[in-house]
Amino acid sequence: MKKQNILTVCLLCLLFLGLGGLVSTHAQKIKWNKVKILVYTKNGKGYVHDNIANSKVAILALGKQHGFAVDTTSDPSKFTDENLKQYDCLVFSNTNNDVFDTDAQRVALMRYIQAGGNFVGLHSASGTERKWRWFKDLLGGTFFWHEPGQSFSVKILDPKNPSLAHLGKEWPRQTDEFYFIKELGVNLNVLAVNDHSTIQKPAGKALDTFGNVFPSVWWHEYDGGRSFYSSLGHQKEDYEKEDLRKHILGAIEWAIGPQKPRNYSKAYATSPQDPVRNSIPALSK
Repeated sequence: MKKQNILTVCLLCLLFLGLGGLVSTHAQKIKWNKVKILVYTKNGKGYVHDNIANSKVAILALGKQHGFAVDTTSDPSKFTDENLKQYDCLVFSNTNNDVFDTDAQRVALMRYIQAGGNFVGLHSASGTERKWRWFKDLLGGTFFWHEPGQSFSVKILDPKNPSLAHLGKEWPRQTDEFYFIKELGVNLNVLAVNDHSTIQKPAGKALDTFGNVFPSVWWHEYDGGRSFYSSLGHQKEDYEKEDLRKHILGAIEWAIGPQKPRNYSKAYATSPQDPVRNSIPALSK
């Protein structure tokens, strides 16, 4: 085996074991008729994805198909303790840039997670609240750059996770954006990686931290709650396809984990800058 190949294998092992540790990914059965989620689609000043409408249609259809309730909003005033406590999961679908009007709304999100709430970020959610340390750590990092939209391959590291169980060893993306994320957390459970060696038209800003691959799907526990992120799903047509819909459904299922109500006696945040008490922070400041 060539030295380069040995290095690649070692890096993949570090991705799956070093970043996230060896964890059980046995999915617990969700009682979907007891689930209620909020899909948030607010965008601040800057680029707005044209896939947002289709993503809402897709998640509403999943709710109808599997029997769970779905609310959608782009209104940040919905972020209050009283409103958020009803939801088993918050899905930030292609949010981008600053998506809150007040620090009180940010604190409400913090308190929801600290109370045992759950979070799913889709695609450009990694570009959300880029100057807010707590949110970047909740998601697992923050957007750095993406290759121009084109085909590439996704390597599945955990085929038992419900977000990926319907796929094979690789997930060919006909047209998508290969994301690079900076300020990665040190305790991420990486489920899939994009393979940069399959990019045909690289544009020169690729991070080689992990050789030719880069994390694209992960989850972790954070500040009392659970967080799941997938960088995939740029094209609006993707949300009409069964493979991405099953990916999103499995992400919601995994984020919810053992179903339990929120416990606001554990929520402690009073400011967006409050230090996290029980999670490993990202490496970068």
